Amino acid sequence: MTSSAWTEFRAGMVEMAPFVAAALPMGLLFGTLAAGKGLSPLEAALMSATVFGGAAQFVAIDLWRDPVPWGLMTLTAFIVNIRHVLMGTSMARHMSQFRARWRPFAMFVMVDEVWAFAERRALHGPLPPAYYWGMGAVMWTQWVIGSTVGAVVGQTLGDPATYGFDFAFTAMFICILTGFWRGLRTAAVLAASGSAAAATYLAVGGAWYIMAGAAAGLVVAVAVADAEQDSEAAR
Repeated sequence: MTSSAWTEFRAGMVEMAPFVAAALPMGLLFGTLAAGKGLSPLEAALMSATVFGGAAQFVAIDLWRDPVPWGLMTLTAFIVNIRHVLMGTSMARHMSQFRARWRPFAMFVMVDEVWAFAERRALHGPLPPAYYWGMGAVMWTQWVIGSTVGAVVGQTLGDPATYGFDFAFTAMFICILTGFWRGLRTAAVLAASGSAAAATYLAVGGAWYIMAGAAAGLVVAVAVADAEQDSEAAR
């Protein structure tokens, strides 16, 4: 690794450090829940290392029973992660400097936080691969470590909600959203997405609200962009 690449790699790690502090309790929470469903620390660690998808893993653990409903778990995880289709499409625009054979692995570490910071960095120029890998490496490492520790000692902590661990996920996303605030157009997208997700959750339940919220937000975002283009063209 060249000195410039190492500098970018380290910058990515430093950039993501505050979110590691917020995401670590989520790993502890997952490990605790996994242990409660009978998974060993090794099994919890392997699941986090190979899946590396917090929301999907929480859904899987919630559905975990004997026998394991593999079909239902697969479908639900797909619905929960459908947002990654949109995120991957957006990220593909910024991966000109990534070698083709490494792009699938880049998608593997594209959790929400990594995607958000990569998009923000891309606003100021080409996205350096080393910067991206630095973010991905630190997030993957903390998630595996947190899950393992949670599976080992989590049962001695009692109810994780007592410590507010269950709110860490929400707090982290609020912080991410503030970095994308662009005034009324952002408010319109968030309002549409939140309203659709809430209505779907109340009417249907399950994980369908994630897909509904993403679709509604996408439609409004496209409509707002088209309206802005038409306004500029009319000037």
